[in-house]
Amino acid sequence: MLLSFRFANHRSFRDEQQLNLLPVYDADGEAPLEAVTVVGIFGANASGKSNVIDAFGYLSEMVGTSDRQSEPGVGPARRPFRLDSATRTLPSHYAVDLLIDGVRHTYGFTVDSDRILEEWLYTYPKRKKRVVFERTGQDFHWGEESGRSNARKLADIVAPTALFLSVAARFDPQRSTDSERDETTAILHNTFSWLWQRVSRDRHITSARSRTLIYSTWLSDPAIYPAVADLLRAADIGLKGVRAERPENLDRGQVHFLHQGTADDVSFDIADESSGTLRLLELAARAVMVLEEGGLFLVDEIDASLHPLLTASLVQLFQSPSANKRRAQLVFTTHDATLLGSLDGDDVLERDQVWFTSKGGDGASELFPLAEFKPRRQGENRQKRYLNGSYGAIPEVSMRVFEQALTSRTDADAK
Repeated sequence: MLLSFRFANHRSFRDEQQLNLLPVYDADGEAPLEAVTVVGIFGANASGKSNVIDAFGYLSEMVGTSDRQSEPGVGPARRPFRLDSATRTLPSHYAVDLLIDGVRHTYGFTVDSDRILEEWLYTYPKRKKRVVFERTGQDFHWGEESGRSNARKLADIVAPTALFLSVAARFDPQRSTDSERDETTAILHNTFSWLWQRVSRDRHITSARSRTLIYSTWLSDPAIYPAVADLLRAADIGLKGVRAERPENLDRGQVHFLHQGTADDVSFDIADESSGTLRLLELAARAVMVLEEGGLFLVDEIDASLHPLLTASLVQLFQSPSANKRRAQLVFTTHDATLLGSLDGDDVLERDQVWFTSKGGDGASELFPLAEFKPRRQGENRQKRYLNGSYGAIPEVSMRVFEQALTSRTDADAK
């Protein structure tokens, strides 16, 4: 599970920010670590919501591909804060706390436009810090257990622009099994696998060809199709079913959406289907995969093209112990203030599952939790308070300015 994420100097975020998924309320310091399964990030347009998702996506991409993207003389691609000339050349920083097999792991790196400056991995068995490795430039320091591992030999082939974690996972000797790996190699492999293979990022599919191919792949998978079909029918969008065909001689499949007609079923193809149905299918398919395997699902603008009740229902899948047996996690951004309310008498989001972003006069974004405002457990209308500006993170809209802009344009056109 993801316990926390820290980052600095990324897009609209200049200073270090932390997204903490550990529960704030009813937490027992002696109890096992257990993060929340859902986090919703609210804020005005251009306040930085999407950049929180982008920052974690960047960390995941670097872990998964930095060794393959490394080229002599070419620095790592990065996205620093650009509104301050001083920060454009300063390093960017990313770090996560993960719970893997019941043990806390802390991994992170610092990068500038030329190279990886620092990289580190610690574990906390029995809550005591153990160094796996620490890297400063091309110099490595190994923990007591790691000093005997074969993994340390790989430090000699790590390019200045590549992460050691990427290289160590790629050159796992003979793709050995867990039983054949030494402890350090296993830790490196498990950390890499979580950050690269168990992070699913929602991406809006716009190409008709891509949609057909991806949908047909999902719907041809017996591990995915039944649950997705049930979710689509349960959404009450007039859909009886959806099926995919993948003829052997074609490199792209066919997808049919079945609707109830006056006399019999009517088949629609992707071009005929509503954007809301297609969006729901995409979210449902990816959600099913994450719920089945565990991991993290990152969704930017989860409410796009969806009715608020459908959005809330998707969120509640990750809140449900019966639907989310592997404690998969969902982190999303949204403008939908109804998610701060309740559904069927229960809060859609708990108090420690709500975060906000806002942007200051200098253009730098800030990430902060609802918990800072000490909200009451019951009797507080969070939706109303948010829209009234009690938590900040809303646009400062002046209807007078809007009206003046329209009036000025109308008067100019009349002359």
